[in-house]
Parts: sequence; C-alpha cells; structure tokens
Amino acid sequence: MATRIPKDVKDRVAALRKQIAEADREYYEDASTSLADYFYDQLVKELEDLEQQYPDLVTPDSPTQRVSGKPVEGFETVRHAIPMMSISNSYNEEAVRKWAKQVADLLAKADGSGGGSGGGSLFGGDVAVRYAMDPKIDGVAVSLRYENGRLVQAVTRGDGVQGDDIINNVRAISTVPDELKTQTPPAVLEVRGEVYMPLVAFEKLNARQAEQGKPEFANPRNMTAGTLKSLDPKYTRERGLCFTAHGKGEMKAAAGQALPTSYSELARWIQKMGVLVNTVTVVDSIEAVLAHIKEFEASRHDQTMGTDGVVVRIDDFSQQEALGATSKSPRWCMAYKYPAEQATTILKKVDWLVGKGGTLTPRATLEPVFIAGTTVSHATLHNIEEIRRKDIRINDTVFVEKAGEIIPQVVKPVASKRPKDALPIDPPDKCTVCEGPVEQDGPKIYCVNPECPGQIAEKLKWFVGRGQMDIDGLGEKTIDLIRATSGPDRIPLEHFADVFLLTDHRERLIELDGLGEKSVDAMLVGIDQAKQRGMRRVLSGLGIRHIGSSASRTLARHFKDVNALLTATVEEIEALYDFGTVTAQTLHDWLHSEQGKETLQRLQDAGVDLTSRDYVEAADDALTGPSSPFAGKTIVLTGTLENYDRTELKEILEQHGAKVTGSVSKKTDLVIAGENAGSKYEKAVQLEIEIMDEPTLLKQLGASNG
Repeated sequence: MATRIPKDVKDRVAALRKQIAEADREYYEDASTSLADYFYDQLVKELEDLEQQYPDLVTPDSPTQRVSGKPVEGFETVRHAIPMMSISNSYNEEAVRKWAKQVADLLAKADGSGGGSGGGSLFGGDVAVRYAMDPKIDGVAVSLRYENGRLVQAVTRGDGVQGDDIINNVRAISTVPDELKTQTPPAVLEVRGEVYMPLVAFEKLNARQAEQGKPEFANPRNMTAGTLKSLDPKYTRERGLCFTAHGKGEMKAAAGQALPTSYSELARWIQKMGVLVNTVTVVDSIEAVLAHIKEFEASRHDQTMGTDGVVVRIDDFSQQEALGATSKSPRWCMAYKYPAEQATTILKKVDWLVGKGGTLTPRATLEPVFIAGTTVSHATLHNIEEIRRKDIRINDTVFVEKAGEIIPQVVKPVASKRPKDALPIDPPDKCTVCEGPVEQDGPKIYCVNPECPGQIAEKLKWFVGRGQMDIDGLGEKTIDLIRATSGPDRIPLEHFADVFLLTDHRERLIELDGLGEKSVDAMLVGIDQAKQRGMRRVLSGLGIRHIGSSASRTLARHFKDVNALLTATVEEIEALYDFGTVTAQTLHDWLHSEQGKETLQRLQDAGVDLTSRDYVEAADDALTGPSSPFAGKTIVLTGTLENYDRTELKEILEQHGAKVTGSVSKKTDLVIAGENAGSKYEKAVQLEIEIMDEPTLLKQLGASNG
C-alpha cells in the first residue's frame, strides 16, 4: 500500500522543484545566477531527502533525476555519444570522507562479484584506490570531438544528453588545436573541459568598457557564456578565451593503438598532442586528498582562471566504469567547493534600484574591497526584511562575500566596530525614480506607478536584450542616452514599439555623444532584423508576469500567431504543458486588458511580425502523415518511464505532430502511463480516455519511424 503523502510535503516538493528549475534556467540558459552554489545544493539536498522519504513523489523530470540546462538557439543541436553529466558537490571534510567510503564499499563489492557471471576478482584482488585531482574551473563545459586527429565538433553540455555545436567559436580559441599534434591519432577522441576567460583578460576588458562609458561585465563566467552564444567567432578571438581539458567522452583507438587506462595518463597523453591541461595531482589516500584541498585553497587566487574548488576523481578508468553513475552525476567523481570568500569593508550608502516589475531593491555602496579576484564596490542587500533581520546600518563595518564566487552580498555587520554615527536603513516611502507611491508586499517594496520612467527603462533594456529581441548595438547605455534626449529634437522611447521606430531618427541618433554613423547604422540593421524574431521572443520580452522564456516557447509551439492566442480560453491555455491556473489567468487577463491590446497593436503597426517561428502544425510535419499514430492528438504523460525522460518524450511526440499537455481533460486523446501513474491515470479512466503503456508506445514509435 502506497504511503500517504501529506499535502505540506507535496507543496514543499513542488516549491523546491520550481525554485531549482528557475536557478537552473538562469545558470545554464541566461548565464547568470541569483542563488549561491551552497544554497542551491541545500535546496537539491532537501528535495533528495523528501523524495527518498516519499518515493512516490519521484518523477523523471525532477531536478534530482537529470542534468539541468537546455541547448540555446542558433546552433545545431548534437546528441552526446556519452552523457555529459554534472559533478556532485561537497563543502566539508566529512562529506569527502563519506564519498570516499562509498567508493571503497562499491569497489569492494564489484571486486567480490567479479563484475560479471564469470566470477573471480574484477581488480585482481587489489582494490587500492588512487585519487586524481585538479582545480575546478569556473567556466563553461564543452566537449571537443576529434576524429582521426581533426576537430569535427565542439558541443556544450546542454542538458547532459544533447548540446549546441559551437565549433566555429571554439576554433577561435588559441588553446584548442584544430588538429592533434601526433602521427598516430586515435580514431575518436572526445576531450571534455572548460572554456573560460583568464582573469587578466577580463580585467582589461572591463577597463576598456569603463573607458568607453559602457557597463562593466559582472564576472568572467557570464562573459564566457555570452561570448560562446554569439554567432560571430570574432568575439571569441577578441576576448581571449581559453580551453583547459579535464576529462574524456567517447574514445576509440586506431588500429593497434593502446588507449590510456587512467585519468592521469590521459592528461599526459592529450597534453603531448597539444591540448592544454591543468596540473593533475595523484595521491593514494583520502588524508592526502584533504591535505591537497587545504594546500590549494591558499594559492587558488594565484591561478590565471577563476577557480572555486578542487575536483577529486578515481584515477583508474576500469574502477570508474565499475562505479558507474546515478541519473545525474558519476559516482567516481566529486567536487570540493570552498566557502565563499569574505572580507570586511564599510557600507557608505544604500540606493533603492527600480526593476522592470517595479520592485525596489536595496544596493549597498561600499568602500572598494578585493574579494575572490575582483574589486567589489557594490553589493546586494536583498530586501528590507533581510536588512532588519541582520541589523545592517549605514557606516557599519560589514562582512561582504561573493555568493557562489559571483554575486557580492552583505553578510552581516561587525557589531563590535559599529560607529556612533551608524544610521538605520529605512525603506523608501516613495519611488526613488518617479517619486510615486510605493506598496509593500511581504519583504518586497513596489513602485505602483505604471508610467515610472525607471520601470520603463528597465523593461526596454530587458526587451532588447539577449534571449528576447536580441538587438546588437542597443544596450543599456544607449537606451539611457536616447531617453535622456529632450526638447524639439527628443527621440521618443517610452513604449516597446518605439524601439522599432528608431529607424525614423537616424540623423538625430548619429548626433548623440558616443554614437557614430557606423554604430547607428549597425543598430538600425539589428532593429530591422528583430522585427522578424517572431511571437515567442516578443512574448518573452514583454515582461508579462509568469511568462518567461519557457512559457513563451510553449505558447509559440501551440499557437500560430498572436491572433490565435487571443482567441484561446483560459482553460485552453491552462491545458498546455507546465501551465497552471494562475499563469493561464494572468496571461489571459493581460492579453485582453487595454494595456495588452494596445501594446500588441502598436508593435504590429511598427512592423513587428507576431507570427510564430516555433509553431508545430501536424499537417506540415514530416512525421505526421498516415504512418504516425500520434499526429494531431492531444497527449498527457504520467508516471515513470524506463526508456525516456519526460522532456525527451515530449519533444519526440511533438515531432510526430502531437500536442503534449500537462493535465487530463475531455480534450485529451491519449494518456501515456508509466510506473507509479497517479491522479492523471485515474482521471483518464473516469473519462474513458485511451491509455497506452510504455511497451506499446515503443512499438508505435518504432513502426511510425519505419
């Protein structure tokens, strides 16, 4: 009999999954993060514990069952020959010892069983373990594929199963050889490693940005990720990115060739062939591992790249194979991550910055202090409740740390050093930009003036940014410059549609300080190109509550244009995959509000194409002819499937012309049910909807694919 799961547990699991998924989206798709690694891992650990306590809650698409991230657009999507998994993290000595014991126990068990039906000892009776360690580089994971010595692919991690082939950008990296330096290359060699921007190069780049009056970049990792997403390899060359190897994927020997049998041997081998590797330290005890971790901490900021820990792996490949992996990470490898580095400085003042949704966020101005490789002058204070809870005051000496080595934040005041002139930090009683009224909702304070210039500016900056309209040359500084114009020559930039009308103001734009004829013409070309981005990008950029990149993609796949979306009912929107009642109602309300209707009409009048580039129409899909039993059907997935994760199967079914939704209704044609199917299965039975099990699904897919 199944264990009854309390409602508060179900709610907590749902909340954890949502928070983790949002952090994953930021980190892997937007190349940013608002959640420190330590707190992210704590959330995952809590979710793992709850799923272990209540196994019926485990689903294939849970963050505990998969590697996070999705391929970005603009590059060919490639399936990894061997999954490119993430590494589990540890933060203390106890966790490292626990991992080492688990490894030893698993290897002893494998050795005793002989690893197969033949019996005997898998490792010849010797289960001694050697550990290989190298720095954990804070960069972007990439897999280089060489065939007969020539580079043929460079694929990002993506979701661990498939990623983006960014070979043109990677070929511009000086530390990546286009051809291996050897007379006897292997038939296939996948070198896995990290692309990063050296700290010196990053500091020089930010110095140039400051000289030109442009915004500085947040950190080297964000810059690296953004550069690799660019479709123009010149940025990779100009910014001096590097690649350092830290592992392997698929390996196939040439005729008569012996391949490396350990990680340390692999590192020496690929280094001889011209691939940059980091220093690999090999030891034979866990005490030596811990000693190296402590030793490296003292020198890690002397490295040329950003590092936030040490990767510890079993050196021997045969032992790695015996240990295997979970669905998310290898058992033979772990990363020890150092605590965030802290420093003390003085908090000079607090500014309340207005975001695109009207949120007023406190930002501390600090006496400059050097932390984790960069100089920090500003830090987040999160919200007024955090300020009060920590009792942080102006003129306090405060501890500052880089959360996850990236985002500076004020941790707490040094109470013993509080000066007599320390001033309490009060929440604003009016908007700091428009001086309009504010409201507090829990810990957040909002400007409620929809015409607030601060909100408008932030909304416009989001709208033109990467992942939305992606307009080259129209960045934050340029938007501020244009919006500062006044008088009879004022260039209007108040509404989203005004972006596309900037083409009418070429001569005036050229006259603005910091803009020239070439840069203006390039920007105007980018604006014209953005008109054809399609409905998904527009919806993602409008800042509609609950409608981000993922929701916009779902809408664009199911509605051929905005007019089709406008005719949809709340129930039809709610039936979409991953849409709930609140999201559906919020979107429907916005679409039919005066603001929503005016916004869409003005965009159309400005020449913006609001048809979908992502629409999947069954009649037009190559896989949706008479041979596909799924063409035109609305399908719901439930339960645990052995051969697919839910995201993968959803994409396959959509390629076959199906519409995959998240809830069962009278409009559902088919429910595909795996193990432990729950309420969706029961509702399908009640509504007498066709139910298909996994073996039948496999047969149907096989038949329709020929």
